[in-house]
Amino acid sequence: MNQRLSNRRIRLLLGVFVLVFAATLGRAAWLQGVRASTLERMAVQQQEATTEIPAGRGTIFDRSGEPLAIGEQATTIYADPRRVRNPRRVALAAAKALGVDAERLYPLLADRSRHFVYVKRKADPAQAAELERQDLAGLGFYAEELRSYPQRSVASHVLGYAGLDNEGLEGLERSLDRNLRGQPGTQTTVADPAGRVIDVVSTRPERPGADVFLTLDRRVQANAEAVLRETVERWGAKGGNAIVLDPRTGAVLAMAVAPTYDANSFGAASPARRRNRAVTDVYEPGSTFKVVTVAAALSEKIVTPTTPFTLPSSIRVADRIIHEHEPRPTRRMTVAQILSQSSNVGTITLAQMLARTRVESWIDRFGFGKRTGVDAPGESPGLLPSYWSGSTIGNVPIGQGIGVTPIQMATAYAAIANGGVLRTPYLVDRVGTRRLDHGRGRRVISRTVSAQMMAMLRDVVSAEGGTGAAAAVPGYTVAGKTGTAAKPVPGGYSTTKYVASFVGVVPAKSPRLVVLVSIDEPRGAIWGGVVAAPAFAEIARSSLVELEVAPDSATGPTTSR
Repeated sequence: MNQRLSNRRIRLLLGVFVLVFAATLGRAAWLQGVRASTLERMAVQQQEATTEIPAGRGTIFDRSGEPLAIGEQATTIYADPRRVRNPRRVALAAAKALGVDAERLYPLLADRSRHFVYVKRKADPAQAAELERQDLAGLGFYAEELRSYPQRSVASHVLGYAGLDNEGLEGLERSLDRNLRGQPGTQTTVADPAGRVIDVVSTRPERPGADVFLTLDRRVQANAEAVLRETVERWGAKGGNAIVLDPRTGAVLAMAVAPTYDANSFGAASPARRRNRAVTDVYEPGSTFKVVTVAAALSEKIVTPTTPFTLPSSIRVADRIIHEHEPRPTRRMTVAQILSQSSNVGTITLAQMLARTRVESWIDRFGFGKRTGVDAPGESPGLLPSYWSGSTIGNVPIGQGIGVTPIQMATAYAAIANGGVLRTPYLVDRVGTRRLDHGRGRRVISRTVSAQMMAMLRDVVSAEGGTGAAAAVPGYTVAGKTGTAAKPVPGGYSTTKYVASFVGVVPAKSPRLVVLVSIDEPRGAIWGGVVAAPAFAEIARSSLVELEVAPDSATGPTTSR
């Protein structure tokens, strides 16, 4: 009995073994057959990891090779909360070393459901190294590039900025992002169960972004910004613009906006403060626009610079009576005097001789109402009258009822200074080793009319009764025009808010620079010859010195009125 029972138990145990073996064999077959590919992928994923290697962002240089935007070495610190043994200790250590908020960081480190938490992006490498030396479990470190602007606020409106992920978000950083950001690389590694790298499977090297060389001159730009800032502060103005342009090529040497901001702290500046108003915003140009009307009249051969007119102190146009900017009796004036003394009545008289069709044609010819093509993002085409009423011929020719951008106005004067050829303004000279082609320009007026206009614009600064005496630059001949324009408000024009401007060319005998200055809502004085002309003189003087342009005149300082 006992023997049979013993044999039964042996057979039962043997049957169990057979079943277990069969189940194990079946499981192995299923894993190796049905689940083999899935498990293989899981095993590879557990051991292999592919890491993206960021590409260095290209540097932006000024025309002389001075860096305006560069990449600096930084260290990003992250944590795996599942491996952090003491969240409070780690949070306090990070706060001390990196200056982060421990109270904000602690609950993130204590949350075991998370696999990845940033402790600090792009920290100072020395601070990160101090934290790394503490060998705190759960922390990780990797190198990143931090976009930096060593000149701080200089050219910040032109440059824009790149964000935390080195992606261009505004300005040239955004428009040139594809060239600047390069191509990231990758590295695939194999790690042991503890996470230590034991082999590098493959590497694809990163390709750095291309360097960009601008036409801006850091010294000219910095000085233009300083003069503009001082002018805005002196007159309690809302803001201002300044442009320095080479009329021979269209190269922009300075493009300044006030108030400015530090590109390294772009988040602290409002979108309105960051806007490059030199290309995005329009204003009524006032008397600086009169050069279009006078150039048109000369080009159409209906007058010459010496053609005389007997002009009253006011003129009726449809239902409007338009006065001179200052009361005067009826007097005889030549076309040259109409421009140098900024006569509204004389300019409107010329416009009436041209008539609407030809006035519109010349406005278009000088490029108003359309973009100049400057390579700064966000350019506005300006504003032309939506329709012409009977009185439009009395306001548009003197710079009212039309909206222009500062870059449009500077470009128009550059065409007059450049023998009548309008060149497309530009900021980017080279991308990598490739020099950009900006075309040869187009003729707007003849060389003869250009010479006539330059002679008349010199009278604005130097002649008796000229409105731009304060724009004189000792040692150099200057040609230019003042502008004083009331700002439009609902129902008409403001009696307290004006834009004061001056656009000039220097040296007038052999033009090298066009300089525009416009001041928005100055207080205490409103005239372009008083507010903007002195700023023009200072920007022009320092720019000529920096660029080593020889004097062309023996005249001394001119006393401003």
